[in-house]
Amino acid sequence: MADVNDINNVVEALKFMVLGMGVVFLFLFVLVKVVELQAKLIAKYFPKNTPKIPATPAGDSADDEQRRVAAIIAAVAEFRKNKS
Repeated sequence: MADVNDINNVVEALKFMVLGMGVVFLFLFVLVKVVELQAKLIAKYFPKNTPKIPATPAGDSADDEQRRVAAIIAAVAEFRKNKS
């Protein structure tokens, strides 16, 4: 037969298990909420400045090629300007 002391040890172990799991769950819950708050604050104070590029009608390929080259040159110049 199980001794009363053995039953008390099992109950005590279950209490510690529930307490430990509760602490971990609470920590993860708080962590998720803090990350969500951080994401909202970053989105509010540092919005993405994505310029809207209007859709161009299908033109001749030389014009498209010149636009691509101009866009690449502008992107490289902007990158070099922001890097220093």
